[in-house]
Amino acid sequence: MILVMISYSLQANISLPSVFSNHMVLQRNSEITVWGWGKPYEKISIIPSWDTVVVYTETNNQANWSATLKTPDAGGPYTITFHGFNTVVLEDVLIGEVWLCSGQSNMEWSARLGIDDAQEAVVEAEYPNIRFFSVVHRSATNPNYDIDGSWAACSPETMIDFSAIGYFFARSLYEELHIPIGIVNASWGGTPAEVWVPEQKIMNKPVLRESARKIPEMGWAPREPGRVYNAMIAPITRFSIAGVLWYQGETNVANPETYHELFETLIMSWREEWHSALPFYFAQIAPFTYNESPTCAAEIRDAQRRTLRLPQTGMVVTSDITTDLKNIHPTNKYDVGKRFADIALHKVYGKTELPVFGPLYAKHTISSNRVVVYFDHAEGLHSTQKKIEGFELAGADGVFYPATAHIEKETIIVESTKVAKPVYVRFAWSNTAQPEIFNAHGLPISCFTSQ
Repeated sequence: MILVMISYSLQANISLPSVFSNHMVLQRNSEITVWGWGKPYEKISIIPSWDTVVVYTETNNQANWSATLKTPDAGGPYTITFHGFNTVVLEDVLIGEVWLCSGQSNMEWSARLGIDDAQEAVVEAEYPNIRFFSVVHRSATNPNYDIDGSWAACSPETMIDFSAIGYFFARSLYEELHIPIGIVNASWGGTPAEVWVPEQKIMNKPVLRESARKIPEMGWAPREPGRVYNAMIAPITRFSIAGVLWYQGETNVANPETYHELFETLIMSWREEWHSALPFYFAQIAPFTYNESPTCAAEIRDAQRRTLRLPQTGMVVTSDITTDLKNIHPTNKYDVGKRFADIALHKVYGKTELPVFGPLYAKHTISSNRVVVYFDHAEGLHSTQKKIEGFELAGADGVFYPATAHIEKETIIVESTKVAKPVYVRFAWSNTAQPEIFNAHGLPISCFTSQ
């Protein structure tokens, strides 16, 4: 009996990261990486029920193993069997589209915490082919190998505490594509963007390193660069996904002047770690009465707009769906999720009839004291106000003054009696601005500055 126990203790069981578990969704039509741990040099066979091919691998001397599986088109449920010294069987595995949701509290916000029409949304949330994976809040000083979390099928019981935006996005995709959808939610309320970026990426840039020090200490989330990335993102960068949805920036009103560089660094670092030019779609922060400065939120929103210069990006404007300027968590999460879904459906899934962007500043020209502002996505440009407000002009000194404006076809003409020789133009440059200019698709204009 003692000999048997000693022999068994020398064998280590195959184990898998928690993101590989029952009820999971895997990215379709892909070569995906699966990985885990075992005893050094343990021979492992992997048998996915969608294929007749057995995949073989072996742990290394660090007790790590990995293998590549080819996934078919959308379908399921399937099983995946792992044979080594022990056997692990994953059941109820679906193949479809997998998206990662991340950011701070507006992405994390659930129906239980309060959204428009919450009761109706919860009752209707019977979508067994939509699956949720919730990453538990963790931080770490070094990249971790695993996360805490679990997969669950979408039901009223699971939807109520999941990201409302993630759910509405998934539901919209499912209703259009009719295939399984998996949503991984790794978000944490109150976190600045710095904690989601690999620490060294910030330390290598003096401007970002110094700016990170401006983030105040908080009682509800870490502020040190890389800490949340290490624990909640690094462990899943080998997990195949279709793209990323991001809603964050409220905490960075403390250092808005560097958010553009910081945000681009975050996007490029995640793409580097995933070894993929992942579609990366983000929501502008909503109007709110911030105390840091009168324009700190506009600075963040404009930094987000400027990030659209990166390929494979898209932006949701939220200024028109905010009803309470004293609530930093707008309760209309449906329209945010739907707009995210429309971008993905248009850009990734070929549904090009769906609108993607509202009017975006493109350029301006100057003729005497008149400024002509040109926009992308300006077809059907119109205002719901008789008098267009929110435009400002500045001369070479950079001092802005209120201006009058009117629409001419797909341009806006801006003038100010206080600026004889305009150089710069800006629009909706305040924390609480809710401009009422739209294109033919009913999508709102973004704030901007040309300075």
